[in-house]
Amino acid sequence: MSWVGCWVLLAALWLAVPTHAQNVPPAKPRVTRILFLLDASGSMLAPWEGRPRMEVAKSLLAKMVDSLNAYPNLELGLRAYGHMHGREENNCEDSKLEVPFAPKNAGAIKARLKSIEPKGNTPITYSLLQSAGDFPTDKTARNVLILITDGLESCKGDPCATSVALQRKHVFLKPFVIGIGAEREFGKQLECLGQYYNAADVKTFRTILNDVVAQTLAKTTVAINLTDAGGKPVESNVNMTFLNNITGQPEYNYVHYRDTQGKPDALDIDALQSYDLVINTVPPVRQENLPIKPGKANVLTYKTPQGTLWLQSPNMTANPYGKVQAVVRARGSAATVVALPFGTRQKLLAGDYEVEVLTLPRQTHRLTVKQGREATITYLAPGTLNIISDLKGYGSIYALNDDETQTWVYNLPDGGSSKVNVPMQPGAYRLIFRTTNATGSKFTDVRNFTIRSGQTSSVSIFGK
Repeated sequence: MSWVGCWVLLAALWLAVPTHAQNVPPAKPRVTRILFLLDASGSMLAPWEGRPRMEVAKSLLAKMVDSLNAYPNLELGLRAYGHMHGREENNCEDSKLEVPFAPKNAGAIKARLKSIEPKGNTPITYSLLQSAGDFPTDKTARNVLILITDGLESCKGDPCATSVALQRKHVFLKPFVIGIGAEREFGKQLECLGQYYNAADVKTFRTILNDVVAQTLAKTTVAINLTDAGGKPVESNVNMTFLNNITGQPEYNYVHYRDTQGKPDALDIDALQSYDLVINTVPPVRQENLPIKPGKANVLTYKTPQGTLWLQSPNMTANPYGKVQAVVRARGSAATVVALPFGTRQKLLAGDYEVEVLTLPRQTHRLTVKQGREATITYLAPGTLNIISDLKGYGSIYALNDDETQTWVYNLPDGGSSKVNVPMQPGAYRLIFRTTNATGSKFTDVRNFTIRSGQTSSVSIFGK
């Protein structure tokens, strides 16, 4: 089968299958629209292997659109810039949609290519902005832009920022940029526009042009294989988000699935974007620049071993704390992984964690979550501190440590009544208090007390 015939078959299959914008299939096959944005500035008159660059570009582009003329659900358009005004005019709006989008319009594009002659500037930014109006309003379409240029912006615009802004607005997918006959390394300055290709010679240009169109039309699938720490394919049922890594916007959301044989399903992914994959385990696993090969059945494997954390409430009829929360962090990190109430179970990636239990006083537990196992944390049933005095003043409560040091736990209402009723963890404590009418620090009252589970400890404060 010829190259053209092969891609006709692939394109028919791809364009006939409903694809997804945030996973919602369109009611009919999607239309793919390819806009060729052709540099026709004065520099395109430069010789390239015995012919002007423009002649080579027009010849290969004419053959390309001819080969695409019979494709179903495909429309082509042609915009050129730098061809209506001479360079001496310094015209930075020299850009025109020469052939609007239409099905089977290869003849119109070839005819128009014959009359385009290189003359002036390189207004890439202006041309990108104008191209936004070239694509019909159609939210289900795949809009593709292929820029063919031999130079950089010459009109003080910012084509990179413009390209990203138009991608954010879903005007077109990540553009293809083909730099032809480059006598200097300007590719680095064009990479930010989209997927850049350097065609330093005519043969490479022909190959790249074919490859770019093939990527546009070929069907691509991605299967995400989630494994345990040993590489066994056992993990599933996790949300996966494919983020456009240019705009940061989510393009696809899927909940992972395995069939009865344990194989992950193949997902239709538009390979014209580049993606970051977020596997929304807790904490999430992120893969930047997902290595997707266009036109292939990609299988990507990631280790996401998970165990379970059980926050087990103590056995008591009524909990004076009410709902106790816990803050989970990866060991050695200050960032919160998740905050949860006791009485819940939470799947976590296998690893080392610190769990801060928001009792009074707070407690920190270190634990290791292992694949397929459950780690349990609980706390002692609290007792109650009852300060029965009603003196106004300033005071704090401290926990007494085994080494006779003290750790701050709680402040009494500043300048207010000392009378409180507070649930606390069992242990040894110290109350330090000075009344508002005391005439010096020496009149500070210090009292030690003990809290026991399920019991009330009463403490009195005397004014001095």
